[in-house]
Amino acid sequence: MNNRLSAAALVMSAFGLLAVTSAGAAVSDGATSALKTAPPYPTKDTAVPRDIGLLSDLEGSRPLTVTLALKLKDEAGAEALFSKLYDKTSPSFHQFLTPDEFKTKFAQSDAAVADVAAKLAKYGLSTTRSGANTLSVTGSSAAFERAFEVSLHVYQVDASATSGGYQYHAPNSEPKVPTEVGDVVDSVIGLSTRPKYVPQLKRAFTKGVKREPAKASTGTGNQPGFLTVTDFDSLYNVTPLLDKGITGKGRTLAIVTLANFTVSDAYAYWSAVGLKVASNRVSVVAVDGGAGAPSDASGSDETTLDVEQSGGVAPGAQIIVYQAPNTSQAFLDAFVHAVEDDKAQSISVSWGEWEWFDNLANSPVVDPFTGETVSTLKAYTEVFLQAALQGQSMFAAAGDAGAYDVNRGNPPPDFSLVLSVDDPAANPYITAAGGTTLPGTQIYEIYATGQLVTVNIPKERIWSWDYLLPLCDDLDLDPFACGIFPVGGGGGVSVYFPVPFYQQGLSGIQKSQPDQSFVDYVDTIPPTDYFDLPAHYAGRNVPDVSANADPETGYVIYYTSDQSGFGIDTFIGGTSFVAPQLNGVTALLGQFENGRLGLLNVPLYELAKGKSPYSGKSAPFNVITNGNNDFYTGRNGYSPAAGIGTLNVYNLAEALKSTPY
Repeated sequence: MNNRLSAAALVMSAFGLLAVTSAGAAVSDGATSALKTAPPYPTKDTAVPRDIGLLSDLEGSRPLTVTLALKLKDEAGAEALFSKLYDKTSPSFHQFLTPDEFKTKFAQSDAAVADVAAKLAKYGLSTTRSGANTLSVTGSSAAFERAFEVSLHVYQVDASATSGGYQYHAPNSEPKVPTEVGDVVDSVIGLSTRPKYVPQLKRAFTKGVKREPAKASTGTGNQPGFLTVTDFDSLYNVTPLLDKGITGKGRTLAIVTLANFTVSDAYAYWSAVGLKVASNRVSVVAVDGGAGAPSDASGSDETTLDVEQSGGVAPGAQIIVYQAPNTSQAFLDAFVHAVEDDKAQSISVSWGEWEWFDNLANSPVVDPFTGETVSTLKAYTEVFLQAALQGQSMFAAAGDAGAYDVNRGNPPPDFSLVLSVDDPAANPYITAAGGTTLPGTQIYEIYATGQLVTVNIPKERIWSWDYLLPLCDDLDLDPFACGIFPVGGGGGVSVYFPVPFYQQGLSGIQKSQPDQSFVDYVDTIPPTDYFDLPAHYAGRNVPDVSANADPETGYVIYYTSDQSGFGIDTFIGGTSFVAPQLNGVTALLGQFENGRLGLLNVPLYELAKGKSPYSGKSAPFNVITNGNNDFYTGRNGYSPAAGIGTLNVYNLAEALKSTPY
């Protein structure tokens, strides 16, 4: 199935879209042509890296820059203040901090930072403060090797069928923070430059079939697979806010991303769906040198849809895109920039990886050369806590591998199936965005036989592709070979973060399952059991809320491919749509409430625990009881598959206004 249309073909189609224009072309897309090609994000086809020698031998004394994450000087105090800021009965309710106030109250003092800088200077390293809780450290590879007791090597990743080869450097053993700064420094992040995060975008099922047009029962203006932000507005009752003139005006939303994009694509999309937007609404901040030139392999379609969706839901909002290279260091630095700038009231991200791939105890699983001395999860958590204290709302895609996040890039039978969740969506200071499938009739034609297979989805359900099993049966393929498993909205139980206070006491919250071990059956002989996940752990449950994310009932994006040029991609989905859509929704809510909302989870769960959250004309949520995400099933209330359910945005806005949270 060809899911890409030319602009001309789309204009002539019957899907209700207006003509493509070049609005916004004044934003400098041409500047990206001189950028270096960005490395591809990792997939199951990425080659095993080869050690090709010492960094110092291959690159000489070229200076390196890494990030040091600092310990909060009063972590308990920051967490206590968080509780007060989100307690309606507290005098401190919603008295959010500025970045300077956060730094004064909770970050290490300038004197402590100066002391760290002086001690690192003895190794030949220079240090500057890059954020309230981070330092930027520069020096030669030899200096870093002395300071952190490592040997830095260069690794070659050969080209695959879908992407080019590249090199990165990393230590070949676990680095150690110098003892003399260990009371202030939590971790060193950046000794490894290996690309590691993946976008949460999914394209339609195409193995041996093509999709036939079918009438849906969604009531949207466009057919599933060709949906736009205007369809999202009608699906989740955003339109009444827009009718009141609530467009996100006066608000700023941010996108944190690890790939560059063609800015004019977003303006063309907004124009095509009939939105009037400011010609200068998008600004781009290049973090750590930026994300390189736009490319399919690096994930530029992800950034493109993030901007189009968030800005389409909130057409009056300004947008800042913080784009950075695909490394742990740059990902952290991008969040630090977005939070320290404090210009955006809401921030979304659609990239991630299994939470234990970001944790020291499990670092040998993904990369024996990982450069973190303690979990990067802790560094992220402290930045996200700062955002919550400043009243910034954060959203992350929960993943597209259903209940088995780690198996998206490590599929059976090569690896064991492991119930697992995605980071940063699993973080307690972020709202995790899950996925659903819209109702309607789907018709597929099997190329080999011409047979038509019809699938009926009676009502909106949790997204998994179990309903495509008849196709796989007719193709004589098992679910793994067919590519329908594991696929679906990410959800489950974190085994790193404990259940947060806002989820406590809510029916449907679960503990981690027993007998979950991550075993490699191929790369090592005999098989290696890398990690046994803790059983019955009372962990953070994800997602928090959901929306349509199934590409079979999905959306169009306007996208300039580095391989095929500009076109309109159809049948695109993934929870990466839901996170930026929630970002846009929050810009609307913020204008409607005339203030910052902060971590949206707190009021969402209070409403979910209240009276009749799903019934009556004013219900803020729609319950999702049908379907599963390949393990967790829907229920009448919260589930680790759909979360609270989907939003009735206008009712949520009224609930927040009538009972401020």
